[in-house]
Amino acid sequence: MIHQIDTTDNIVAFRALAAVTKEDFQTVVVPAVKKLINHTNEINFLMVLDTDIQNFTAGAWLEDAMLGIKNLGKWNRAAIVSDSEEIIAFTNGFSYIVPGEFRGFKKEAFNKALNWVEGNIN
Repeated sequence: MIHQIDTTDNIVAFRALAAVTKEDFQTVVVPAVKKLINHTNEINFLMVLDTDIQNFTAGAWLEDAMLGIKNLGKWNRAAIVSDSEEIIAFTNGFSYIVPGEFRGFKKEAFNKALNWVEGNIN
């Protein structure tokens, strides 16, 4: 399940809980990202992982990948908030292979992650 987090109008933010499905991406994430692109012409994205990565279905991974590919040139900043060192390292490596800046943050640094995605800090 994915819930949208209320934030400023220049970003979209989400919290993933329990099982995450293709439908979660289709009904929550994709429409919010499309609305943001129409408003700002770029993607500033934050995802808090309050579930194990194994709880993402194959369909969820496919939808996530398609979202990234379809909007490749629109990514500005993306933060993944997790206590998994592997997820943080993986996220940090994305900046080397795709446009935009990607950073992983520990859950205790949620406010820092949010401020970074909003563009308030470097």
